[in-house]
Amino acid sequence: MVDMVDQFEEFIEVFKALARGKVDYVLIGEVAVILHGMERLTRDIDIIVKMRPENIDKLRKALHAVFEDDAIEEITLPELYKFPVIRYGTPNEFYIDIMAHVGELATFEDLKYDIIDYQGIKIQIAKPESLFNLKKDSIRDKDRIDAIFLKKLIEAGKMKQTGRE
Repeated sequence: MVDMVDQFEEFIEVFKALARGKVDYVLIGEVAVILHGMERLTRDIDIIVKMRPENIDKLRKALHAVFEDDAIEEITLPELYKFPVIRYGTPNEFYIDIMAHVGELATFEDLKYDIIDYQGIKIQIAKPESLFNLKKDSIRDKDRIDAIFLKKLIEAGKMKQTGRE
C-alpha cells in the first residue's frame, strides 16, 4: 500500500501532465475539496473533461506521459459518451475517474472553475459553489460532510467580500 503523502505527490504528477498537455478539464471530487482547504484522505482523482476528440487525445497523451499503460487507449470519446464514468486504474494503486458529465447536474461547460497554482502547477479546479452544487444532494455521508465544509467556505468568502469578517 502506498503512503497517502506519496499518493498525493503522484496526483501532482498527473496534474503536471494535464497542464503540459493543455487538457481541458475541471477537477471535482475529494481532491478538489482538499485543495480548497479540507483535511481528508482519498485514493482517486475525479475530473470532468471537455468532450472534443482533440481534448481526449490530449488527455491520453498526458496520461501516457505519467503511466506506461496500454489501458489508457481505452479512454475514448465514444466510451465517454457510453458510460457516465471511465475509471482508470493506474499502475500506481489509485484511480482517475474521468467523466463527460455528472448526471444531469453538470458538464465541463456548466462548471465554474478557477486555475490555481499549486507548487508551480496550474490546476483547473471547480469553484466551491460548483462543488457544493454537485455534492449538496448526495446520499453519501462523505459528500454531505464536504457540502457542509463548502457551504461554510462560500459563506466566509461572501462575508470577506462585504467586509464583514
